[in-house]
Amino acid sequence: MPTSDNSSPPVYREIAEELRSAITSGSLADGDRVPGENELMRRYGVARATARQALSLLIHEGVVVAVRGSGVYVRAFRPLRRHGPRRLSRELWGNGRAIWQADSGQRTFQTDTVEVTEIDAPEHVARALSLAAQERVFKRRRRHLLDERPMQLAASYLPVELATGTVITEPDTGPGGVYARLGELGYGPAHFTEEIRVRMPTPEESEQLHLEPGTPVLDVMRTALTEQRRPVEFTEMTLDGSAYVLQYDFDA
Repeated sequence: MPTSDNSSPPVYREIAEELRSAITSGSLADGDRVPGENELMRRYGVARATARQALSLLIHEGVVVAVRGSGVYVRAFRPLRRHGPRRLSRELWGNGRAIWQADSGQRTFQTDTVEVTEIDAPEHVARALSLAAQERVFKRRRRHLLDERPMQLAASYLPVELATGTVITEPDTGPGGVYARLGELGYGPAHFTEEIRVRMPTPEESEQLHLEPGTPVLDVMRTALTEQRRPVEFTEMTLDGSAYVLQYDFDA
């Protein structure tokens, strides 16, 4: 039974840690109901406010989800393992496969929103693509879902001079996606750079990604370059931080 003194964490944090450990070990599996306030009060001899704090902590961490009128449940979703180098390999998109296929396997993946517009390049986009200030670019905006759950918001930018008159400006870019089409034009990506940042979401992002309170997002900014190091695409991705495991393999 958790018993905090002045040198220990608050009791509610100790209770939350025991529940978290049960989830990590598999004693409480995806979709299982977590002990509620009344059960935690009886089990640990604490006040309702303490039991509520313990559950609230796990809810804000995204470990569990509260279902109104039913209870609190272990979040029934397997995080997606995103393998950075493998998903961008020429072998994948060069053979007509979507880069998402490297991640999702047999799970159900879909893109439910695709918007393509021509705009003046924002300053950071122009800088990433080595364009003049406010030079025109095509912006491809999408929302991706896995197992019917929103996972990622993405916006890709491509120079107008490369994409005009091609299917890159269409919602469906065909087998292998944008990178395969760039390859056919003689601008196939040969190098990629990615930057990753962690932050809290905006209200609009929380709504679009169906995020639980307190769930952070990952910003992934990727630039695709040709063999001659010419930047041909810049992509901004906003990922549900509770739904991903990022994997990168390196040689020593």
